[in-house]
Amino acid sequence: MIDSTNICLACGLCCDGTLIGFVQLSHEELPAIRELMDIEEASSDGIFIQPCEKYCDGCSIYLDRPKQCASYNCKLLEYVLRKELDHTSAIEIIDVAKQRKSAIEEKLALLQLKLQSQSFYFKMAEIKKLHQKNELELASTQDFKDLIADIKQLDSLLSKQFGVTLF
Repeated sequence: MIDSTNICLACGLCCDGTLIGFVQLSHEELPAIRELMDIEEASSDGIFIQPCEKYCDGCSIYLDRPKQCASYNCKLLEYVLRKELDHTSAIEIIDVAKQRKSAIEEKLALLQLKLQSQSFYFKMAEIKKLHQKNELELASTQDFKDLIADIKQLDSLLSKQFGVTLF
């Protein structure tokens, strides 16, 4: 396998709802994708909210994935393809991002925030909105301040290395 494929399959941050909140499906690809997974239909197109149900420590439909997924290149992948970053360094960056995401998820569980979305991407949008409105009783607690600091650290990493911002 070429390094770019290894990077994508080792990463999965676009599939697990970290980098991307949803995938838009074209009318043409709906029948084939509908056979592979559950999708929500809107007019003649469809979508599915991340995390993708076909992602479990790797894409189980990688060769048949939707066009949006196949054409998506994060900044990290572009660095690898342009040989500005080697495979090992890219994997280290991915590991740090995953560790930071995991730490945020643990803090979210401890804080027991009632968030609407199952998608990490949309959870971050909800937290940002709540933080900006300062409507949470938890907002003044050190645990919540630590959560916001962790989200900002992850956001900085994702922005710099993957070309995506959350917060």
